[in-house]
Amino acid sequence: MPKIRILVVDDAVVFRRLVSEELARDPALEVVGTAPNGRIALQKMPQLNPDLVILDVEMPEMDGLTTLAELRKTYPRLPVIMFSALTERGAAATLDALALGASDYFTKPTTVGGLDASLQVIRDELVPEIKTLCASAAGRAAPPAPPPAVPPRHRGRRGPVGVLAIGSSTGGPNALAAVFSRLPADFPVPIVIVQHMPPMFTRLLAERLSAEYRIPVAEGSSGCALRPGHAWIAPGDHHMIVVRDDTQVRLLVHQDPPENSCRPAVDVLLRSVAQTFGPNSLTVILTGMGSDGLRGCEALRESGGQILAQDEETSVVWGMPGYVARAGLADRVLPLHLIAAEILCRVQPDKVTG
Repeated sequence: MPKIRILVVDDAVVFRRLVSEELARDPALEVVGTAPNGRIALQKMPQLNPDLVILDVEMPEMDGLTTLAELRKTYPRLPVIMFSALTERGAAATLDALALGASDYFTKPTTVGGLDASLQVIRDELVPEIKTLCASAAGRAAPPAPPPAVPPRHRGRRGPVGVLAIGSSTGGPNALAAVFSRLPADFPVPIVIVQHMPPMFTRLLAERLSAEYRIPVAEGSSGCALRPGHAWIAPGDHHMIVVRDDTQVRLLVHQDPPENSCRPAVDVLLRSVAQTFGPNSLTVILTGMGSDGLRGCEALRESGGQILAQDEETSVVWGMPGYVARAGLADRVLPLHLIAAEILCRVQPDKVTG
């Protein structure tokens, strides 16, 4: 199988070298070129013909956002991973990049100690992500998942939906935007979300969704009471769960160990939804790498909850929803543009049928 060809674009020569050397350690990858800014990168594209571009957000002459917009005119499906600073400015620029069509992002180190940790992230997270994104772009099979199965019948009778839970990762911010753009202001149940993102990024994502669409969205915090027509995103580096306090359901955030190498983890939230809402829950698993959400969906299925999964064609990476779908846990597997309508059918059946 031919190696995956990578172009690294960053204004820091030391960082270009370190990333290139680390990626080249993997026999499946080949760094075919580097560039100090977007203008030079665009000039090199026809000659290098990379399978994937790693693009710094902040660069002189032509920054990452401008470069990405130009790339998308000629290479609409080329995987692009953004590198951004772990700052509010960097986080805001990263969300802009994702909206412009970036496939994913990674945060850059700011200290020598952080650099060592970042190289470990390159080995453990970036390299697998590169392989998965390029496999998806080339139409090759995703990582193996459990074989298809007929969904088991839930135990007991399903009741009216009392909560909507959403799990997402790679490609998730745009998928969440697509769903929220079609939900009404009078949405009748609360929404709880896990999107794999670091601190600060989750707050900015919540603020953007809240500003652009009809449902108020905030970062979750311990003690917050769930209310219909409001949504909460698990804060970066914290798990989020729902707990019942007498007749009220509240949020609890904590920093127990990561699950599936994630904190927040979708599985953690979904187990609490299964325990607290059981057959009165509706869960949606959107695009994302890995299998986070699979175990939680098993608990939801056992408790009688309803589950929807995004389909492979519209997912940036059909990892999380693919595992759920292939395990036979999803009631329906749908393209992204149909998910909001299906949600409304299930939380407002009288309105839809009446």
